[in-house]
Amino acid sequence: MIETMNNDSNAQSSKASLLYDPVARSIFFQCLTVAIVAWLVYAGVNNAITNLEKANVASGFGFLTDRAGFDISQSLIEYTNDSSYLRAFYVGLTNTLLVSALGIFFATIIGFSVGIGRLSKNYLVRKICMIYVETLRNIPLLLQLLFWYKAVLGVLPNVRDAMQVGDIFLSNRGLAIPKFIPEAGASAILWAVIIGVIAAVIIGKWAKRRQMATGQQFPTIMVGFALIVGLPLIALIVTGFPFTIENPKLGGFNFNGGSVVLPEFVALLLGLSLYTASFIAEIVRSGILAVSKGQTEAAYALGVRPNITMRKVIVPQAMRVVIPPLTSQYLNLTKNSSLAVAIGYPDLVAVFSGTVLNQTGQAVEVVLMTMLVYLAISLITSTFMNWFNSRVSLVER
Repeated sequence: MIETMNNDSNAQSSKASLLYDPVARSIFFQCLTVAIVAWLVYAGVNNAITNLEKANVASGFGFLTDRAGFDISQSLIEYTNDSSYLRAFYVGLTNTLLVSALGIFFATIIGFSVGIGRLSKNYLVRKICMIYVETLRNIPLLLQLLFWYKAVLGVLPNVRDAMQVGDIFLSNRGLAIPKFIPEAGASAILWAVIIGVIAAVIIGKWAKRRQMATGQQFPTIMVGFALIVGLPLIALIVTGFPFTIENPKLGGFNFNGGSVVLPEFVALLLGLSLYTASFIAEIVRSGILAVSKGQTEAAYALGVRPNITMRKVIVPQAMRVVIPPLTSQYLNLTKNSSLAVAIGYPDLVAVFSGTVLNQTGQAVEVVLMTMLVYLAISLITSTFMNWFNSRVSLVER
């Protein structure tokens, strides 16, 4: 009898210990969470399928091969209204990537310049940078896009009264510029650019090892610029300028020939770049202020000039503070490019989630593809910036 009671008490104590075991509870709640999420996904998918069947809407991605039947005002790849919906998807994607890449480039340059300017000893420069930041970052981006599109670019003269400088025309239809059509031998210029970039990277790494070993500096920026620009120019001269120039000409109510930079593209690029640059400027300013003043004083004591101190001493140390929030601004700029639909720029959302969705009614497939594209772009950007952050971060011994 006593032995039976002991066995029961041991069993109860083992159950109690299992109940209060943190590892066991962790496994239980994780399994419970996975089960709940799986059930929610199943319920959502099943509900979507049921509603599509009731609305007589065929699911699947077969519609991508159908004829699109609409024109797109800007296309970096070959496209006509006889192209497929999948081709229209690629056009919207390339337009989004173009404006996002250029926006990140210009926003970074403007943001770093304004951020450093806010710490300038010059009163006028400091106040102008402060007014820029406090003004643009407190006005909604959508209003800024409408301002650039309606108030600035919308008041340009019409096509017949376009402002002309040589073979370049500026009107409310955009900036019409000559188009360079490549001929045989033009690929040599592209290879010259690639070789120049590779050579500049190799020389940069060699110069860094040389400076660490001997303390002697090498004009890496000037040499790199000469390689990236000089080699293509040499290839251009050697190949005899293998391009045919197609100049824009006025025909009817628009220009024929040449290339046209759409006002929608310019307005979107200006809005994204200037708006994001105001946030980047504050990130850069906070990163510079995070560096101890002793670093600046030590560089001045060694006779280092202020511009070199900022470029070689302060900014490299500030980058470990700047990069994480800078990554978020790059992601925000890419996602904010979807506001292009408000001014008519044919980005991914306007072309695919707008026109294609309205024509096909394939809402689930279209929205899913659009979401996956933005997710992929964001993950790739984050991965690259995390890698770059690991390269510039301080290594502790």
